[in-house]
Amino acid sequence: MADRALRGMRLGTQSMERTAGMDLAERHEVHYDCPKGHVLVFPFAAEADVPLSWECHCGSLALLRDGERPEPREVRHQRTHWDMLLERRTIAELEELLQERLAVLRASRGA
Repeated sequence: MADRALRGMRLGTQSMERTAGMDLAERHEVHYDCPKGHVLVFPFAAEADVPLSWECHCGSLALLRDGERPEPREVRHQRTHWDMLLERRTIAELEELLQERLAVLRASRGA
C-alpha cells in the first residue's frame, strides 16, 4: 500500500524545475528613503525601469535615493456644492429664485 500512495505537494511554494544550468537575470539593489526615516531596499533586474517613488509600509511616499525628484503635483481644492451652483447661476439669479420659492411657500400656508 505504501508504494502506491500519492505524494503530496504544497501549493505555490515549491517548483519542480531544477535550478542547475539556469542563468538568473542580473540584478541590482535600489534604495528608497521615506520621509519618516524608513529605508526600503528592493532588488530590480538590471534592464528594468525603476520607479522614482514607492509607497512605504507606513503610507508615506518614499523617494528613490540619488534619483530625480518628481515634480510636485498641483493641489486642487475640492469643489463644494456652493461652488458648483455659482458656476451655473449668479447671485442675482439665486436671490430671485429664493424670493419666488418663499412666495410659493407663503401662499401655500395661507399667509
